[in-house]
Amino acid sequence: MTTISKVRYSRRSLLKAGGAMAAASALPAPMVWGQETKNIVLRQFGTGVSNLNEVAQKVKEDLGITLEMTALDTDSVTQRAATQPDSFDIADIEYFVCKKVWPTGNLQAMDTAKIDNYDKIVGIFRDGKLTPESEIAQGTAPHSVGFVDGPGGTDFADNESGWMTLIPTIYNADTLGIRPDLIGRPIESWTELLNPEFKGKASILDISSIGIMDMAMVCEAMGEITYGDKGNMTREEIDKTIAIFTEAKKAGQFRAFWKSFDESVNLMASGEVVIQSMWSPAITAVRSRGIPCVYQPLKEGYRSWGGGIGLSSSLSGMELDAAYEYINWYLSGWVGGFLMRQGYYSAVPETSKAFMSENEWGYWFEGKEATDTITSPFGDALAEAGEIRDGGSFNDRMGAVACWNSVMDENQYMVRKWNEFISA
Repeated sequence: MTTISKVRYSRRSLLKAGGAMAAASALPAPMVWGQETKNIVLRQFGTGVSNLNEVAQKVKEDLGITLEMTALDTDSVTQRAATQPDSFDIADIEYFVCKKVWPTGNLQAMDTAKIDNYDKIVGIFRDGKLTPESEIAQGTAPHSVGFVDGPGGTDFADNESGWMTLIPTIYNADTLGIRPDLIGRPIESWTELLNPEFKGKASILDISSIGIMDMAMVCEAMGEITYGDKGNMTREEIDKTIAIFTEAKKAGQFRAFWKSFDESVNLMASGEVVIQSMWSPAITAVRSRGIPCVYQPLKEGYRSWGGGIGLSSSLSGMELDAAYEYINWYLSGWVGGFLMRQGYYSAVPETSKAFMSENEWGYWFEGKEATDTITSPFGDALAEAGEIRDGGSFNDRMGAVACWNSVMDENQYMVRKWNEFISA
């Protein structure tokens, strides 16, 4: 067999290659795939949250598969998945994006029988429930867009059909980040984001589909609006929500509106902002500078999100087999351990445990006191012995999810109103 270190093979190219290749393809599958996937190149794109160079390096080391990664912001990820199907093999996207992307036909359903650890995937992604007694939160819960009826399914299924739109990989319970040293008192509610006490020192992220959910958490906590579904607002609910925040903006409540991870880190680390929308690795980055920063548990609960790996509908042959091999590797534990050291969760926590110390597992997953220094994947100290993770255990945090990131029926109207807010 010709090596493919400098070219990309697919099942189609093998078929076109003629007799010699046809004879080779008749060899036992493990021999062929075992040799050839070592030289496969897969093009992956997604947000910087999980498109990490360390993952690409490790999968190259373990499987020989080359990942060409491109990191984009959330809106650009959605646009590319929906409009540029020939530009990628793997789409690393959030579940709520499925509502926009799946109808385009650019992704293919994945056979759960090929996923080694499918039975160990947490219930959130399978039937929507963390425990049998759990209530399913508002918004686009991952399981609601996670399955289709078959390999050619166009509509989302309401059961574990055996065919997934995305294979879940990463998720978290998001809340507000605060500078406790500069605030100097307890913060317990989402309402604090609009507290005049923090005038000129608050911030919210400028990504409409996520920012409006943070707004809704605040407005409902204030008692100003009771939403039928925060993840699928009516026009009237959108108008009221935007009006409340526009009034606060005009009164000087916000120091800035951020779009990137680095912007949020710099705002918080500098002390220009003391309370804001924030993501877990940004908290980690601030702490790694020796600056106090807390991912504050709030009594109204968390806004959550989940991401997964989707495969291009044009992916086939050895490249498709390599993609499944990559997914199974991804869920086998090393990546989960790496992500959990940043404060995220793995879709298969059980396998991650083998790649974490007892101290790390106790701190990040079980909510136990650290018995020694807790470090980031890059060696930065994040917590000392005796400290407990913000929000506690996995069950405490994911069990308090109030809503999931979403795409609303009135999405276009919402985006227009959001832009009016930003420019007001």
